[in-house]
Amino acid sequence: MKKINQMMRNKRLLITGGTGSFGNAVLNKFVNSNLKEIIIFSRDEKKQDDLRKKLMSKKVKFIIGDVRDRDSLINATRGVDYIFHAAALKQVPNCEFFPMEAVKTNVIGTENMLEAAIQNKVKKVICLSTDKAVYPINAMGISKAMMEKVIISKSRESDSTQICITRYGNVMASRGSVIPSFTEQIMNNQTITITDPDMTRFMMTLQEAVDLVLFAFLNGKNGDLFVQKSPASTIEILFECLKEMLKAPQAKAKIIGTRHGEKSYEVLLSKEERHKATDLGNYYKISPDNRSLNYDLFFTRGSKILKDSEEYNSNNTKRLNKTQLKKLLKKVDYLKDYL
Repeated sequence: MKKINQMMRNKRLLITGGTGSFGNAVLNKFVNSNLKEIIIFSRDEKKQDDLRKKLMSKKVKFIIGDVRDRDSLINATRGVDYIFHAAALKQVPNCEFFPMEAVKTNVIGTENMLEAAIQNKVKKVICLSTDKAVYPINAMGISKAMMEKVIISKSRESDSTQICITRYGNVMASRGSVIPSFTEQIMNNQTITITDPDMTRFMMTLQEAVDLVLFAFLNGKNGDLFVQKSPASTIEILFECLKEMLKAPQAKAKIIGTRHGEKSYEVLLSKEERHKATDLGNYYKISPDNRSLNYDLFFTRGSKILKDSEEYNSNNTKRLNKTQLKKLLKKVDYLKDYL
């Protein structure tokens, strides 16, 4: 944190989609830091007003705007030193039914943000992506995969602005995720709706999501993509743990089947990416392919032969047992009020 604090001293940080789960976690970490200003950029005035009243901090500035509107981003990023880009459409079923809305926010919105950042000479931009961008089977994942391609393309063009990507899977108790849904159903004595008990998901706390962004902030170079190594759990084990922790042995589950565009497990690195990834201990780094668009070179200078390697997913990572998962769940702020 010492190096982070030095880099943040008297600087201005902008968070797009800043009223969401990630934005709130960043604010909790940095609202009392030596940052000069934290700017929350989002389109939801109600959430901004609630957050303003909760924080009562002169350090935090709120700007109403939409990443779909490049002009609003150009105005918002003037004088900004760093950007954490979290604005996105994230709900898989919604994106399945309205795929162009996902494109407008996740792809075009990201390009707008990067153009504004480069134009205003923002020093660093860290963009948040998702496991669903790897081998995408749904509209949300496809839009995020295209978002990553846009980011890497812009990073090739950018000299003064350094642009990196973080990619992570399930963030525990983030808005719209399964933990709040299960908890509310248990507390209201409702039958728990489970899509597939054997489905696996990475288990990552919001604090770890922030730590991943800060690791990329400290260590990333243009176009780098970072993934944190995380443990995983089946949905069935998660349900059993929540039932026991919330002292609701009577809670019953109903299996309803997978939703639109849902995967049975999460993939954070494709086979092709893992082959060229750099292992940094707790993280993987994938550096960008910066070869030029000179196709002649591909006949004389290709990539390394793809050796046998496997993707990094929630089925082949460390699997948590009930004791280990309960220990992790106790760290989740959302659950502390219920325990």
